[in-house]
Amino acid sequence: MMTRSPQGRTSRLTRPSIAVAAAVAVTAGVVAAAPDAKTAEPSPKLSLIAASTSVTLDSWKEDPGVYLDLGTYLTSENGAFELKVTRKSYKDPVVATQVLRNGKKTTTKALPAGLVKDFSGLPDFAQISVTDAAGKTVLKRTEAFCPNNASGRIRPDAPANSKYPQSCPVNPFTLGSVWGVENGWASNTYAGYYAQPVKLAAGTYTAKISVTKKYRDLFGIANKPQAVKVTVRERSWEEEEEGSGSAARSAAPQSSKSAKSAAGHQGHGGHEGHQQAADAPAAASAHAAHGAPARPEAPAARTTGATPTFNVGHGPYPPAPPALPWALKKESLQRQAFSAAKVGDRPGQTDGSRQAPAAEPNAKRPTGKATVPDVPKPDLRSLPAYGITVNDGYEEKKSGKDYLAFSANVWNAGPAKLVVDGFRSPGKELMDAYQYFYDAKGKQVGYTPTGTMEWDPRPGHEHWHFTDFASYRLLKADKKESVRSGKEAFCLANTDAVDYTVKNANWHPDNTDLSTACGEENSISVREVLDVGSGDTYTQDLPGQSFDITGLPNGTYYIQVLANPENRLKETNYKNNSALRKVVLGGKKGARTVKVPAHQLVDAN
Repeated sequence: MMTRSPQGRTSRLTRPSIAVAAAVAVTAGVVAAAPDAKTAEPSPKLSLIAASTSVTLDSWKEDPGVYLDLGTYLTSENGAFELKVTRKSYKDPVVATQVLRNGKKTTTKALPAGLVKDFSGLPDFAQISVTDAAGKTVLKRTEAFCPNNASGRIRPDAPANSKYPQSCPVNPFTLGSVWGVENGWASNTYAGYYAQPVKLAAGTYTAKISVTKKYRDLFGIANKPQAVKVTVRERSWEEEEEGSGSAARSAAPQSSKSAKSAAGHQGHGGHEGHQQAADAPAAASAHAAHGAPARPEAPAARTTGATPTFNVGHGPYPPAPPALPWALKKESLQRQAFSAAKVGDRPGQTDGSRQAPAAEPNAKRPTGKATVPDVPKPDLRSLPAYGITVNDGYEEKKSGKDYLAFSANVWNAGPAKLVVDGFRSPGKELMDAYQYFYDAKGKQVGYTPTGTMEWDPRPGHEHWHFTDFASYRLLKADKKESVRSGKEAFCLANTDAVDYTVKNANWHPDNTDLSTACGEENSISVREVLDVGSGDTYTQDLPGQSFDITGLPNGTYYIQVLANPENRLKETNYKNNSALRKVVLGGKKGARTVKVPAHQLVDAN
């Protein structure tokens, strides 16, 4: 069972906040040879623009608050705006460099130390102030900016597709990311899901949006604030229901409290988010399947940063910064109507809500002698556990038991992707699984049997699992096993962008969610792929997956995430398959607690 898990370090069921730290330095160094004024590489010209001079925003009575999607974008001309964000290890801070390309020549410029603290974007990038009809300032705040946010072309001769990933990862154990605004493109500055709604009464306002001074100075952005007239209208989903009937119920909002509750239990209701069509409203909550009103906190695809996809329930973190982009026309930006657009990719619009397609399996099971050729192979690595909480098992109410729930991720450091096909013989319950190998040109040059795939019929699963991909153990303080999770079979999906700076990393992988990667009950064959740079997060949340800690004494333990436990998959390195995360259990039976110490510099549970 894969569920989004509420977060908390000492409490039983609380959610994390995605921290965006303020920058602490303004001086920039230069990596490699520092160009002087005469030989400096041309830098992209960045500008803040507004898609429209006016927007209408809704404030729902049941969920008071307005999301400030004001339709402002950062454009990049005279080249792409590209940042490389990395850390050497979890003992080292996150550092960012700007990549400047001039034909085949590439130079890099170090950004100020401490400018970024994580991989979710540039903190305090946009300054927003809102005044009411009387000219009184009612709001001032800054928001972070993910350059990989919803984007679109601003001129017809711009590249047809952006080469950059479509979101910024928020997995606390991310190692490397690439952010960028393609040349001739614009990226929405709205912080989306990570932005808090604001309380604004129905009426008219004026919003002023600007880039904060430190980023203007750093990237040479002109100080040209954008003014947008804002009309706030108050609505009620009960009134919508009365006016529109049952159709309104699928689109009406729920309170923020109930929305968060639903998000924390989505896996129990199945993967409704995975079943949506690409042009349907993105990321509806699990409650929508039961006819209850549902509205996401922001219109977005649920993803932790790997791809544009519906990953509801597959991991514990919220979606990438969501926003609806608009096809921008340079000659009429100030006059363009800010009208609603369908969610999904289409010419001039990429909002990151499409489902990346599945990779097609080979037409037939392999024949001839199995061989493991001397070609690049995947390198599976485990991340330390995170999203660690204590729960009562949900489905075993009043059982008096305590379970330690956690999220685990196994990722592929490359340089080759992991490709596993499953083939079914008529009438057999299991598929035979094979791992494939490819040369540098992508030609298949070998294969080897690697176990089986099994169909999981339980509600919320209903897909094919590859067996023995990973295992989880709770170790005592002496690192000896205490409890083992029963979860070892998985559907592989590229849910998290763990390190897009490794060799051969694929910034746009397929097989990004359960609905596209894992097949149907009547499937004759299935291909599951873990691409280079991406990882697969599973939340071990229910009995049989989480650890039963009811009878365990309080004290120090370690959660072990072990990739490829039986070494059935062929890798370049088997020595980095295990990761440990320290936890401290406390409390008493029926009310156990867990404290999660920082893992080196990563202070996230």
